[in-house]
Amino acid sequence: MEMIMRAYSNDWVSNSMMYKHGVAKAPTGKVHTLSAEVQGVYNYTIGPYSNPVLEVEPGDTIIAETQDAFEGKIRSESDKPSKLLKVPFLNPQCGPIMVKGAQPGDTICIHIEKMVPRGDQPRGTCCMIPEFGGLTGTNLTATLNDPLPEIVRKIHVDEETVHWSDRVKLPYRPHIGTLSTSPEIDSINSLTPDSHGGNMDLPDMGPGTVTYLPVRVEGARVFIGDAHACQGDGEVCGVAVEYPTFTTFTVNVIKNYDIEWPRLEADDFIMAIGSTRPLEDACRIAYRELIYWLERDFGFERYDAYMMLSQCGKVRLGNFVDPKYTMGAAIPKKYIA
Repeated sequence: MEMIMRAYSNDWVSNSMMYKHGVAKAPTGKVHTLSAEVQGVYNYTIGPYSNPVLEVEPGDTIIAETQDAFEGKIRSESDKPSKLLKVPFLNPQCGPIMVKGAQPGDTICIHIEKMVPRGDQPRGTCCMIPEFGGLTGTNLTATLNDPLPEIVRKIHVDEETVHWSDRVKLPYRPHIGTLSTSPEIDSINSLTPDSHGGNMDLPDMGPGTVTYLPVRVEGARVFIGDAHACQGDGEVCGVAVEYPTFTTFTVNVIKNYDIEWPRLEADDFIMAIGSTRPLEDACRIAYRELIYWLERDFGFERYDAYMMLSQCGKVRLGNFVDPKYTMGAAIPKKYIA
């Protein structure tokens, strides 16, 4: 299973769980544009209290204008993030989008179809932010060391290449860093992942995949944002190549199908996702949820699946920087067909 350099395809989606079990058996053809003007104020929390900006039917498609993680505030390499940014006002979210008919105990399906860069060049931004990142002291990992220096890199991004430098050209591998439904009662900042989704920063959550999220409030309340043009495992400095997009995705609902944690399906693998601290507990959640999935939907005996995954399971590190860490546990579809 090549999860890093794989070529995304949408051809398999008609046979996905989304359309085998969803209310809509195919896209309806109805398209909604969630422009910056329609969105108005972007959200920095994910929860049940913000005002909905759109209501859609299962099978509808949305084209969302996502902002970069800094809402465009970092414009040049001479900018200082500490002067322009205020934590936790990062990762502005489109939404909430209400999905008609979605009720607690259902599952929302999000098929990401396309992510196109928008805005003037250089569109991409990567930076080092004081007390933020995997190899520096933070407010949760407190040290007496001085913060690392503030450095900003502005990057040209097109639909094929992330032009990191004259020496290094990276492939354009877009994905959504933050994708979520609403928790039942809490409102959680958009930097934090949890069982509702949130800022998972999984590089596989891009075009050609379907993400499954639990519904805990009426209408589900879908949030989406924090697009990355590319990202390595762990997002080690805390920032990917952040950029604004036109992101096209289709929504669906699987009725009376209750999941506890997010899941992801691609043409060649399925993945369960866990987020917590410490990192090994996030991995435990992901593997446990994958075993439950194999048992429930693919006819495996629980402990046979447990032992089998010890031989062929794959793990994916989302982020180990944010307030909670994210891991995905996956199995190639060839073993479960």
